[in-house]
Amino acid sequence: MGVALALAERGRGRTAPNPNVGCVIVREGRVVGRGWTQTGGRPHAEAMALAEAGANARGAIAYVTLEPCAHRSPRGPACSDLLSEAGVARVVAALEDPDARTAGEGFARLEAAGIAVTRGIRTAEARRSMAGFLTRQALGRPHVTLKLATSLDGCIAMADGSSRWITGSQARAHAHLERSRHEAILVGRGTYEADAPRLDVRLPGLEERGPMRVLLSSTVQDVPGWTVIATPQDITALPRVDHILVEGGEAVASAFLAADLVDRLLLYRAPILIGGGKTALGDIGLTDLTAAHRRWAIVDARQLGMDRREVYERERNEG
Repeated sequence: MGVALALAERGRGRTAPNPNVGCVIVREGRVVGRGWTQTGGRPHAEAMALAEAGANARGAIAYVTLEPCAHRSPRGPACSDLLSEAGVARVVAALEDPDARTAGEGFARLEAAGIAVTRGIRTAEARRSMAGFLTRQALGRPHVTLKLATSLDGCIAMADGSSRWITGSQARAHAHLERSRHEAILVGRGTYEADAPRLDVRLPGLEERGPMRVLLSSTVQDVPGWTVIATPQDITALPRVDHILVEGGEAVASAFLAADLVDRLLLYRAPILIGGGKTALGDIGLTDLTAAHRRWAIVDARQLGMDRREVYERERNEG
């Protein structure tokens, strides 16, 4: 399952509206097929893995990060049918598919064909891997990551607005990797006018993964090469976007937090003090300090050169 989860990451930010799934087929202790959801959502991970495995899939175990789909599509057959036809002996899955077209029917179809099904393996990791798809299913909107690069005292720029560069080259390279894993990236009008940002991916081999550029502005209506939205809630209507990276300044970050639309905080903290600079956040609507607690859980922390990267997830009950 660990390999399947790693394969699933290859499709992250490229498969919407389909989930980024990983699949590994093992026969007699040997991997005979590997697959992950391809760009645009097809082929599915199981189809790719079965094509590689060929006849070796018969009697094998398929490890998949999401329940194999049960619905046929003009773009391809149901993966539960493909696995049955290939003669796999067992399917091990991390999550049940929340899509109403499958939602347990894939497992039922496999079991009806005499295939043993094991579910709930490494569920938390799978949920994190497919956060975009799952958030869209549960909340009807993309999964939102808010990225902040700050000094130790919480500044994102000097008082005059200069911010190049607060963090070092390793942290900046990692931020570009994060861009490649999102279908869209958003800034506000202030950032757009001050920096004229390209918002592309400047990593060798990943240049073509530049996300859709989204501008949040209630006054600007049309900007060539950009998709303009008026409010944070308008992200729900962005086409084929299940992951959005918010890179704006104080106003944009505060607006998304105040609307409780941030699912993941990505903090890059540089070992510097600025003092009197531009702060990362303004008013986010808190009226009671107790409400600030038990909202964020740290899920990862590591050094990137001299800088510290921390990842927090919003604790929710939905989905």
